[in-house]
Amino acid sequence: MGEKDKRRFLHAVYRVGDLDRTIKFYTEAFGMKLLRKRDVPEEKYANAFLGFGPETSNFVVELTYNYGVTSYDIGTGFGHFAIATPDVYKFVENARAKGGKVTREPGPVSGGTSVIAFVADPDGYLFEILQRASTPEPLCQVMLRVGDLERSIKFYEKALGLKLARTVDRPQYKYTLAMLGYAEEHETIVLELTYNYGVTEYTKGNAYAQVAVGTDDVYKSAELVNLATQEFGGKITRQPGPIPGLNTKITSFLDPDGWKTVLVDNQDFLKELE
Repeated sequence: MGEKDKRRFLHAVYRVGDLDRTIKFYTEAFGMKLLRKRDVPEEKYANAFLGFGPETSNFVVELTYNYGVTSYDIGTGFGHFAIATPDVYKFVENARAKGGKVTREPGPVSGGTSVIAFVADPDGYLFEILQRASTPEPLCQVMLRVGDLERSIKFYEKALGLKLARTVDRPQYKYTLAMLGYAEEHETIVLELTYNYGVTEYTKGNAYAQVAVGTDDVYKSAELVNLATQEFGGKITRQPGPIPGLNTKITSFLDPDGWKTVLVDNQDFLKELE
């Protein structure tokens, strides 16, 4: 069960204080494209979807603007997103010129050869900029902090069928991280889970919301999630079924640390994009 399921990461959902400001920054500083925008006045919110390729094949960000709310608390648990680019120095120079706040200058990682940098967007969300010669998936990471790395790895392997690409332990910085995805790390989006030695709990804030993952069968997928929650913790927060009015079938759950994932029916998702 779940072996032949064509799962993939669809988008990361988070809240911003000024939709137009963030769209301008992501398109000019990061080179993303605005893919679609929707305003829902009766619910008092607006959305924008941005990424480096179409939603049918690429991972994208879904920004949410709630009318009248100009700032959010990112909390201590959310880490960063990441963008892969052939030239980190050039990318950061452009981001800085467009008002990006560079929180780590481009350069090799300590004790390694990989070139990285960090840039903050107008709301304070961090983006790690990674040097990668080429990639079909420039928007390539969502990093979240967890209280028990082994438990989280096992949970996501069982609940979402993610594969562990690698783990890295950096005792000098007192953290261990794990990369999980559906393909090789250089060609896919990975969930990067970080465990800081001795830290078992984080604040969630109200800014970052969830990731969405496409699945061929939300009902079967929910069964797998249910098994994972029974073994490792977490809980299903929305039983599988169609969203009223939209008819897209979804299910959602929290992992053992309280991070939310929404599973979306692949066919229904493509219909939404038509």
